[in-house]
Amino acid sequence: MNDLSNAVVREQNSESCNPIPRKAICILVALFVTGLSVSIFILIVVHNPIFFLSFILLSAFVLSFIAWNRLNWRHNYATIRFLRSFPDSELASAREGQLVKITGVVSCGSVSLESSYERTTRCIYASTLLYEYGGFRLKPSAANMSCFQWNLTYCERFSTDFYITDQKSGIRAMVKAGPGCKVVPLIVESKLVSTTRNCRSLSSPLRKWLQERNLSVEARLLRLEEGYIQEGSTVTVIGVLQKNNEVVMIVQPEELLTTGCLWEKLLFPIDIDGLVLGVSSLPGRIMNPDYRSHIEQ
Repeated sequence: MNDLSNAVVREQNSESCNPIPRKAICILVALFVTGLSVSIFILIVVHNPIFFLSFILLSAFVLSFIAWNRLNWRHNYATIRFLRSFPDSELASAREGQLVKITGVVSCGSVSLESSYERTTRCIYASTLLYEYGGFRLKPSAANMSCFQWNLTYCERFSTDFYITDQKSGIRAMVKAGPGCKVVPLIVESKLVSTTRNCRSLSSPLRKWLQERNLSVEARLLRLEEGYIQEGSTVTVIGVLQKNNEVVMIVQPEELLTTGCLWEKLLFPIDIDGLVLGVSSLPGRIMNPDYRSHIEQ
């Protein structure tokens, strides 16, 4: 079983995967202050608003460009586009060490997973995230929480080795997503439980789940999300092909993958470090379709 929980926390504060590094942001802020000062000086002395208005428009464009790239980075849009645009591989004729993309039905290996909250068994990937809203009047359970936004306070994310049957060739391959492997999951968690400001006490299932993990059961604004891939689901994997004694395996690439510049979408390139795992059709979670989100009043 591969624990990916720490990788989720690093993702929240990582600069290496951010398409626009913090140093570049600092340089742009310095240029903005300088340009604003010069444009205001020209406006006051020369009484010519053209330079000032041009600077405001240019600044608005740059700010929108940065915000657009950060939004896409947060939601993995570029990586999902890379997964969909990467051509399907002919597994039968692929050579060893080649980067391949396989789509097929998955089955569990020697170790299977169980989702944390719904207790869904026979999973090859499971993720449960707990968010808490850091409001002004609320008392956050963690000192590093930011006010007036949702903060990730607890995370469980695991993957394990599994088998995938290529839908094109019928070849069965083992995907090495277990201990020591880097996995980039493109599975969107679904909201299972959310509390409101009027909530006086948490429900019994949520209280039990929190107590089992030594988390506070105090009534507050919470949002619990969960996603998993169950045996029998159709998924897509991008990794490196290895063959060992007629055993076909898909392992993580040794080098970083890149999405490349998507100029038509105004997106900078993003580095991908690890085995890419996603849903073949839509980037959503494989779950019980009859399950509905529960809102606690």
